[in-house]
Amino acid sequence: MRAGLEAAGLSVNVYTSPHLVRFGERIRLRSDLVSETQLLAALERCEVANAGHAITFFEILTVAAFLLFADSDADANLIEVGLGGRYDATNVFKAPAATVITPVSIDHVDFLGPDVAKIAWEKAGILKQDRPATIAYQDAEALEVIQCVAVEVGAPLSIGGIDWRVQELPEGFRFECGVTSFDLPLPALAGLWQLQNAGLALATLNHLPGVTLTQAVAEATVTQVQWPARLHRLTHGPLVDAAGLSPLWLDGGHNTAAAKALAETIARWPTPPRLIIGMLKTKDAAAYIQAFGVKAIEVVAIPGADASISAEALAAAAQSVG
Repeated sequence: MRAGLEAAGLSVNVYTSPHLVRFGERIRLRSDLVSETQLLAALERCEVANAGHAITFFEILTVAAFLLFADSDADANLIEVGLGGRYDATNVFKAPAATVITPVSIDHVDFLGPDVAKIAWEKAGILKQDRPATIAYQDAEALEVIQCVAVEVGAPLSIGGIDWRVQELPEGFRFECGVTSFDLPLPALAGLWQLQNAGLALATLNHLPGVTLTQAVAEATVTQVQWPARLHRLTHGPLVDAAGLSPLWLDGGHNTAAAKALAETIARWPTPPRLIIGMLKTKDAAAYIQAFGVKAIEVVAIPGADASISAEALAAAAQSVG
């Protein structure tokens, strides 16, 4: 979305999570990463205004981000929901220009509920009356819930596989949305699922007021995108040297849907990769590992992470699924 908006000539404020290396990666002001000085000043103003009342880490960071956005005269504010949707700290806008829901799967069950239907209901809490919503390709159960909520609130939907679609081509993919159609190169981000993610972004841009989705904008959307540690190929550097592997691929996926998507992509590789897995205690490690259908993996504890599953417990989870 950011790559597309910038290609259309718009300046963009962005709020995402989590960060990978530096905390300030979560906030961009007019497309530039927030400075430590700017972030510290905003957080201090929020601490004073909060006056010691109970507030979560994510809530005060969200307030700080929106305070920074208010002082940054950008053309667009691009905001990623933190957890869920309906009761998320980001869900305070009565009339966003558009809303977007990516594929719904099982995750964060302690907060969102035990099944896809309940999680989809939480996600659909961002839908707003008369505000266009772009919906990724969904399982039937999730889509039914989202459609029901959309009817209740009066939100018009553009649904993947129905109102917009992508088709893999020998050297790229085709995007279609109504009368709009483009043949495009593969996204800069590796992974078959990135075709769907690119289509979702393009479909949103196609319905966004003030944006004209041209061939050039569409191509920039998929080729200029950057998102580290999402099936990210490393060929040099200290991590490659330490592992003794080149290339070394990094991927931050942690639920069953992510594992299945990754497995589908690496199944096309000419040589099966070694899988080295570390995971947090809050994730279903056995289900994640099982999705790959392999008989040998290497497991590690995550250094410096108190919430990491131990290598021994992760090995036991792997053995439980063969």
